Amino acid sequence: MSGSHRVTVQPYAEVQPPAVHGDGGEARRPRGHRRKPRKRRGKALMGGTAVLLAATAGWFTVGQSAGSSAHPSAAAPEKPEADPASAGVNAAQAIRSDSAAANRSDRADGTYAAIPGLGPSFSAKIPAQTRQLVVASGKDRNSSDTTVTLWTRTPDNRWKPGAAWQGHNAYKGWTTDKHADDLHSPIGVFSLSDAGGRMPDPGAKLPYDQDSHFVVGGTGFKGEQLAGSFDYVVAINYNRVQGVSPLDNRFPDGKSKGGGIWLHVDHGGPTHGCVSLPEDQMIELLKTLDPAAHPMIAMADAATLAT
Repeated sequence: MSGSHRVTVQPYAEVQPPAVHGDGGEARRPRGHRRKPRKRRGKALMGGTAVLLAATAGWFTVGQSAGSSAHPSAAAPEKPEADPASAGVNAAQAIRSDSAAANRSDRADGTYAAIPGLGPSFSAKIPAQTRQLVVASGKDRNSSDTTVTLWTRTPDNRWKPGAAWQGHNAYKGWTTDKHADDLHSPIGVFSLSDAGGRMPDPGAKLPYDQDSHFVVGGTGFKGEQLAGSFDYVVAINYNRVQGVSPLDNRFPDGKSKGGGIWLHVDHGGPTHGCVSLPEDQMIELLKTLDPAAHPMIAMADAATLAT
């Protein structure tokens, strides 16, 4: 969901801004309301499979695939001129081989010097103090399928991946020029500072706002039920005021740029702009994200993330 979260039950009405929220709920409290402080308890980040980005395919796969790298033939040509068709095949194989090698950890502890699939333009936007980075990698620019992985920076400035979780982004894919109701998820790197949901705090470390207004009804783009999608959410700091409930409806860059972009519970189909995860994974994420680690999210289609 996202774009604007409605309470009115209409087909696909998961995110229309009502009187009090941008892209994710319905009737919200007036601005300025702050949730009560809650006790925080944390759990260690669960280890997970490394996420390997196949650069030529533009998609994430879970884990490492032993022996999957193709290599050019070692046989020498009988003639000085190489066959053009064979040369093309061998070149493609070499690219795949180099990509697979680049996306394997170079240490036994499974850490990486750089996050696979995250290119220099995105890597440069990650502050030095950020020790937790959620990477939401879309299948392609126009797809609503997304793989989400939480990476943790180690004391020696390397990155360790958690499990890869399958979820969704917006119906029409991704954009660098987000507008309200355009059915796209915004491309960029954003901080994560506030959480909440209809259900009680599961042990979140981020400030958590339990509220009955985290609600949505109706059906999604595939006819799936939307109820429960906002049981747990983490606000993505795109065009929002930080340090307040995700239900706050202020838009610093103007309402036309959209807002209410959240991480929330997956309902089995595309969102209006948010990134969704299965409920168990949302709970795990809430228990893991720590304000002291200055968590952020890098989100885009895989090809754009690699730039």
